[in-house]
Amino acid sequence: MSTWTAPQPVNLVDLSFMDTRFKLIEVAAFLDRVQKAGQDGDFRVQRLKQALQCLAGDEPERAKSVLLAFSDPTTEPIAKAHLQGAMGAYRCEDNRLEDTRQKT
Repeated sequence: MSTWTAPQPVNLVDLSFMDTRFKLIEVAAFLDRVQKAGQDGDFRVQRLKQALQCLAGDEPERAKSVLLAFSDPTTEPIAKAHLQGAMGAYRCEDNRLEDTRQKT
């Protein structure tokens, strides 16, 4: 009969650092291309930049804050959809950028 041994703890940095580094460089390259094309005023790009600010701090639940940066904060349904499909980020009716992150 063999004895059970607990699994070794996983070094998350060793496991995921290079993949995460690649994704961050990809975001930076996207922002460079968008800026060069003069499209950095697009509401989706503005939401992305807002979401990136959530990563800089040491507050817990960064993933939740990033998701909320893209989310629609309204609670009332709209009467009729303006278009079919998702845009990936919330756009205010008057095109201004609201802080949709949950305040704690």
